[in-house]
Amino acid sequence: MAISLRGDQEISSVPTTKSKALRINLNTDIYGTFAEIGAGQETARNFFRSGAASGTIAKAMSAYDKDFSDAIYGMEEDKRYVTQPRLQTMLRHEIDLIEDRLSRNKHPEKLFFSYANTVTTIDFARQFKGHGWVGIRFQLDPLEGYNEIVLHLRFKETDARLQQETLGVLGVNLIYGAFYLNDNPKELVKSFYHNLNNDQLEIDMINFSGPRFMYVDNRLMSLQLLKYGMTNAVMFGPDGNNLLPAQVLYKKNILALRGSFRPVTKVNMDMYEKSKKLFLAENKVDEKKTQVIFEITLSNLTSEGKINERDFLDRAELLCSLGQNVMITSFQQYFKLVEYFSEFTKERMALAMGVYNLIQIFDEKYYRNLSGGVLEAFGKLFYRDLKVYMYPYHDKAMDSIITSENLKVHPRMKELYKHFKNNGKLINIDDYDPEILDVFSRTVLKMIIDGKEGWEEMLPEGIAEIIKQKRLFGYSRPRVND
Repeated sequence: MAISLRGDQEISSVPTTKSKALRINLNTDIYGTFAEIGAGQETARNFFRSGAASGTIAKAMSAYDKDFSDAIYGMEEDKRYVTQPRLQTMLRHEIDLIEDRLSRNKHPEKLFFSYANTVTTIDFARQFKGHGWVGIRFQLDPLEGYNEIVLHLRFKETDARLQQETLGVLGVNLIYGAFYLNDNPKELVKSFYHNLNNDQLEIDMINFSGPRFMYVDNRLMSLQLLKYGMTNAVMFGPDGNNLLPAQVLYKKNILALRGSFRPVTKVNMDMYEKSKKLFLAENKVDEKKTQVIFEITLSNLTSEGKINERDFLDRAELLCSLGQNVMITSFQQYFKLVEYFSEFTKERMALAMGVYNLIQIFDEKYYRNLSGGVLEAFGKLFYRDLKVYMYPYHDKAMDSIITSENLKVHPRMKELYKHFKNNGKLINIDDYDPEILDVFSRTVLKMIIDGKEGWEEMLPEGIAEIIKQKRLFGYSRPRVND
């Protein structure tokens, strides 16, 4: 046994790819198939190379040709191959084959699985780096239903061979994690980057399902991807399941509202409704091709240097109950958010914000790390004809309403501000509700925590009932004196 010395720091030991594959191969019960499309058979190769694969691999295949792939799995409605529905069709088809071809009477202890990926690597012109879907369908008890883990990746490397090898390592990590880390989904997600790094790939969506993951909140798993630096943005829908941002935003007009939503207030929803009305009135903005995003920055979820997961889920619960798509990002600066959106669409974009956020945009200190300073940031922010819809602010001290007409910025930024204002980039939301201008999330939150009355009227219909019913944001029922 190795000697431990005083002052030693604990180091987590990460198994090699070979040792992970070998441990699975040596297990007498784990048995399944590998179906890989688009980047060779890199995952299966790791299992073959590690040894003792005959007791684990039932079949390894690559239905690379589209006609053969359609003959095996059928044709998808959209006739695409690198999609989540295609991946799940592959996973379920292969499990059905195992169940059909192997007698449970003869193999009562076998734990069946199907691993699949459908990816496209970097193109010949090196214009598109590639992306793909990876997943596993597996059981942890022969009498139990199947569990599923599905994820989406984007390649960062610029060489097809390197991308193939990266995919192979990721596949081993996924299979190993499914069987040996399923009791700790957060560690399972973290293990995806074992023997890999952030420069090789990005994982921007993941969903868990099945009996062993019944109590896993996929929104929280999404947050782990951001926490571990695996991606810069994640998205989930009203049903709580994670969405692929590229798929939701592709060729869409985008209206984004950034806020703390802690909790979501009448002001937030008034800003949403009025800015959406203005956006849909813009030229070439079709409602059917428009996506509204409620966006929260990761820094807004951080308390004392740590992400407050309970607080995050409370906010998510309310926004989902209002039927909204929610995006969490690591972008503190607005221009980076707009750059991100521009990866997926060339259509119209707009931001809705209050006066305070607009003042921050015109604060030079946020752009000191840019070589081009504030001019570079504004060039990236407004280059796609972006509009900013500004919600007014009630200045109690002056008893006045602050809009883009009387907003004061730093003298050095005054001319730049006037440039964007005069060119129609900054638009006032005039049709606002003056009765709710003094409603702030932080005020409502303090009232909830302190057990004060009256906060219910500051929230959209039905939200107060959800907070009380589910005890969100530290709510506790006020005591009644005996």
